[in-house]
Parts: sequence; structure tokens; C-alpha cells
Amino acid sequence: MTTEETTEIDPGDALQPMSIDEVKENTSRILNECARRVVGQTHILRHVLTAFLSDGHVVLEGVPGLAKTYMARTFASILGCAFKRIQLTVDTLPADLLGSNVFNQRTGEFWFRKGPVFANLVLADEINRCPPKSQSALLEVMEERQVSIEGVTRKLPRPFLIIATQNPVEQEGTYPLPEAQLDRFMFRLILDYPTDSEEAEVIRRKHLGEVTDLSILADPAAMVRMQAACKTVYIEEDVINYIRDIVIRTRNDPQILLGGSPRASLVLMNASKTKAAMEGRDYVVPEDVRRLSVQALNHRLILKPEAELEGLTVERVVSKILGEVDVPK
Repeated sequence: MTTEETTEIDPGDALQPMSIDEVKENTSRILNECARRVVGQTHILRHVLTAFLSDGHVVLEGVPGLAKTYMARTFASILGCAFKRIQLTVDTLPADLLGSNVFNQRTGEFWFRKGPVFANLVLADEINRCPPKSQSALLEVMEERQVSIEGVTRKLPRPFLIIATQNPVEQEGTYPLPEAQLDRFMFRLILDYPTDSEEAEVIRRKHLGEVTDLSILADPAAMVRMQAACKTVYIEEDVINYIRDIVIRTRNDPQILLGGSPRASLVLMNASKTKAAMEGRDYVVPEDVRRLSVQALNHRLILKPEAELEGLTVERVVSKILGEVDVPK
């Protein structure tokens, strides 16, 4: 199957979940295969896979040239999933994303031409460059997993992941996503420049030739089975209360203007369950929550102006909160 083809899985299909051991083994194989093509960014790759297995979406934020598109294409190839890339611009219309009804003059009937969102993995490049109306159409798709046009609702294929990118440097001619829309994303992942040795390896690989013989290690049905396995992971009451305490503390922190909503708590729970499964455990430990708190909360919180003037960042404030909340034994 090519990355342009979509395997249709009926939303009503009850696929048998994989075992936790299978999830761990597949996770290791997928990430190792990604590393054959993508240099560095190990933690970013792991977080993207965590979001995929949690049925969530991610925002990748970084300057141009950090292999965001390359990373998404690599994932789609290895996972055997249909991939579409959308280059968003100021004149992007909702129909350019969702599709539209086209009149067939020969038959005298309309037929639906699917938009690029009808894929398993969609890269929305520079999402802050398209106007709010198109942003809203894309984000509605993320939440509802369906497209409704002229009274007809069409389900999107499973699994479904949107990777949106943003350039944090160039802001001219952009439409920043409102906080309520950013909240739809599971993670906001910040890409940094590669280390000296990693950059040398990038140059070396480009000179010698890129890896083209990637193994296809999954398919859409396998990914859905992995998602189902992650949902079976057990989380005890103490860890649930730990997640609650972290999120509630963000609402009461004197340096935070807007804290996390109940959606933040649910995202942190689901991501922690997935992380546990990826590591071969059928139960969540507090460390799972701690390791994912920054990625899950850094786009959901707004600092007070005086805190920003002091040079504080959301990441530092979240780290401070993690040090203040009692960790269950």
C-alpha cells in the first residue's frame, strides 16, 4: 500500500486489541526504523507516536529546515498509513481541506471529491498561515473525525492524526491559533536545532544517499489495535488524583492567568496510559504523568504579563508545579 492510499476501517468494527507486550515490541521497532532516516529528535518521534496511539493530534513548533515534513512522511511510510501534506496559505479555503461536490456534466449529477483530510496522517504545514475560517474547519475535523458538506456526513478513516506545524519566528501575515483551538491538540512539541554531531550526520547521510528501503511495520488496522490496547491500561485512584492536583494547581498558581481545563486532565491521563503501554506496562506510574506534563500543558496555559516580564516560561512554571504537588507513593 502506498502512502496515497487509504485503508477504510468501519468505525463500528471491533478490532481485537493487541497485547501490551506487542505494543512495546512494535513501538521499539517503529522508533528504531524511524531513526534509520531521521537523525536525532528521538524524544519528538516518541511523543508523536504517543499522540498517535492516544488518538490525539500534535503541533510541531520550530524554525524551517528541522525535518518536520520529513519526519511525518517517514512515520506514514513505516506505519503503512495514507499520508497527505497540506501547504496552508492565506487564501486556503475550507473546501481545499475538506473537499467539495463537483458537477459531472456527462451524468448530470454531483459527486464528492475528497479533500486531503481523508487520510490517516495529515501534515498541516504552517497552520497559522491560513485564515481563521479554514483553521476552524480543520480543527472541527480533528474533534469530530468527520466531514459534513451540504447535509451529508462522511466519516474520516481510522486511525486519524493531524500534525500541524508553526514557525515561531516569522509572524508577518499569520493568524495565530486562539487558545481554545490550540487546546484541541494533545501535545505542543518544540523542535530545537540538532547537536553538532547530529548535524554532521545529517550532512553525511545527504552526501551518501538517504535511506529509501524503509520497512512497513504496521497498517491502519494494526494501529487501531495498538490504540485499543493503550486504552486498557490500568490507572489507580492515587494517580488519577495526582493528575487532578497538577491541573488544578495550574488554575490557582499566582503566575498563571489561564490554567488547564478538564480536557487537560483527560489528555494527561490518556497520554500516560499510552506511555505505560509503549514501555510494556499495563498500569500507569506517577513518572509517566511527570514526563508528559510539559508537552500536554505548555499550549494550554497563559502566563500573567508580569510573569512574562520576569522572563518566566510556561515550561518553567509547569516544572515548578510538578515540584510542589505531592507524588503518590
